[in-house]
Amino acid sequence: MKLVMLLEWWSGTECTLFTDQATIDQLGKEHVVIILNHNFEIDFLCGWTMCERFGVLGSSKVLAKKELLYVPLIGWTWYFLEIVFCKRKWEEDRETVVEGLKCLSDYPEYMWFLLYCEGTRFTETKHRVSMEVAAAKGLPPLKYHLLPRTKGFTTAVQCLRGTVTAVYDVTLNFRGNKTPSLLGILYGKKYEADMCVRRFPVEDIPLDEKEATQWLHKLYQEKDALQEQYNQKGVFPGQQFKPARRPWTLLNFLFWATVLLSPLFSFVLGVFASGSPLLILTFLGFVGAASFGVRRLIGVTEIEKGSNYGNQEFKKKE
Repeated sequence: MKLVMLLEWWSGTECTLFTDQATIDQLGKEHVVIILNHNFEIDFLCGWTMCERFGVLGSSKVLAKKELLYVPLIGWTWYFLEIVFCKRKWEEDRETVVEGLKCLSDYPEYMWFLLYCEGTRFTETKHRVSMEVAAAKGLPPLKYHLLPRTKGFTTAVQCLRGTVTAVYDVTLNFRGNKTPSLLGILYGKKYEADMCVRRFPVEDIPLDEKEATQWLHKLYQEKDALQEQYNQKGVFPGQQFKPARRPWTLLNFLFWATVLLSPLFSFVLGVFASGSPLLILTFLGFVGAASFGVRRLIGVTEIEKGSNYGNQEFKKKE
């Protein structure tokens, strides 16, 4: 919630949806699986912002890499929010993922399950390797996306069928060819995010796993075409909607800032007023550890420091 507050109220980043009125009317009123492209360092934050604006941030879930579990604050919080973690090795993940998804099948509130089918963020190296794999499988090349990894999607739809009523495809871009970062948000830099949202009733997705896989590949070809159109025209197709910011993230931040910062300032003054070198050094060590934790959190969002997932084939060729 604090990160969403930074995006919406600190940096003032604008989010515009390109879709139709019927889809807008359904947002926040049904259980859904959401497919997001994975090209930007703050794409996850834009997804959370939309969850917040439609009142489902508290019940939003995601299939996340297990490394995030150990990131200070965010990883520990996600553990208690029933986030599904995976090692991204399907032989080891199948049981964990299926078990986690089954726990969500009777979720009492409207739930959004966010899914990055590409599995890792887009880089030129990963894209080249991915397209070699696509060619070997006889699949059409993608220009702006990696080849989707289909197991997570087909398993999610299979386990949640009967709970979710639709799949939302969301294609994200930023105006002015900006490459936003979490550090930019922390520095108060404003971005303009455009999100093309398409709704597919879950009945339209084939029951057969092979056919569902083909459906997902076709979807990514359409996403690629949408990105091409955006690059050429600067807009996505569809009507434009700007969901209003809700005050809850700001009010929540102000409340906790008031509750926590006043005694914190008193404590800091007491530490330095004590004149005890041991106490001061201990406090500075704690501040250093906290700073490291925050930097670690930022680091997992940086594309250039992303995982090697998707590069295995490249390494073998080297």
